Amino acid sequence: MKYTLSPSLLTWLRCFDAAARNNSFTKAAAELHVTQGSVSQQVKHLEDHLGVALFHRTRRSLVLSQDGFRLAMAVNQSFQLLDDALGQIRRSGRNHALSLSCSPSFAMVWLTPRLGQLFRENPDLSIRVHGEFQTLDRFRMEEEHIQAGIRFDPGNYSDLYAEQFLDEWLIPVASPAFLAAHPDIKQPADLPSAFMLHDAVPWDNAPEDTEWNTWLEGVGSPIPTTHDGQHFNLSQLAVTAALTGQGVAMGRMALVLDDLVKGRLVAPFAIPVRSKASYYFISTRQRSENVGAIETWLQRESKRFQRARDAWFKTLPCKP
Repeated sequence: MKYTLSPSLLTWLRCFDAAARNNSFTKAAAELHVTQGSVSQQVKHLEDHLGVALFHRTRRSLVLSQDGFRLAMAVNQSFQLLDDALGQIRRSGRNHALSLSCSPSFAMVWLTPRLGQLFRENPDLSIRVHGEFQTLDRFRMEEEHIQAGIRFDPGNYSDLYAEQFLDEWLIPVASPAFLAAHPDIKQPADLPSAFMLHDAVPWDNAPEDTEWNTWLEGVGSPIPTTHDGQHFNLSQLAVTAALTGQGVAMGRMALVLDDLVKGRLVAPFAIPVRSKASYYFISTRQRSENVGAIETWLQRESKRFQRARDAWFKTLPCKP
């Protein structure tokens, strides 16, 4: 005879399993958070259904019958298999984190400190952030299962969805100690190129020394024939060198505003110049609801940041 595992039969089996493992209706009831009478009744329904006694009941003990022992073994193994399968599926689901490829310095300084708010607003969202600045294209995103990206570059994504969510402004920054040690640096022309700290590759295939050259051109200052200052492969490394008094870094406002507000860095020339690059949110054109939620959050957070940045700009003698 083939039995159909109806909801009622499954309930009876669950109560029987708990009673068999505990040798007690009372302990089984506590485990299942029901009354002792309810467990006893469910087991009785199962016995009536099968036409056999599953327990030998006495005033002081509850002992499995031969049929009860055989059923208890089968039920326990079955529930264990179900628990194992559910656990594996649950862990697998949690491991399906959305892969977000992000420009490294922006990921470290701007994105990561704000992610807590994103997760509070989207508690079911899981993101795995990869810091990298290599160019994204549709083939690579599909091949490497990258669902979304954030890039600092001039844009120009022909085969992907790419939306600018934050513009960027460049401003030289240095530590107060460095400027105190070099009081002769008052104008851009006073800064030796050896003191200029560079992000050598602001974005993939960027022109050499492009950020310092963009800023110097923007303020009408001569561009050195050679840039012999320190070069780093990340903007944040150049800023860290500036924080420790090694020179003047070309700061991106998204990465240095907090340090400027708190006085850890100062702007010796205080003239912001618009960068040739911006921050873009990138995805394939067919994207999930979670990808859309990240972009919506980024657009909102970037507007909040822009208000803070613009408020700081108003304190400068030369406003952008």
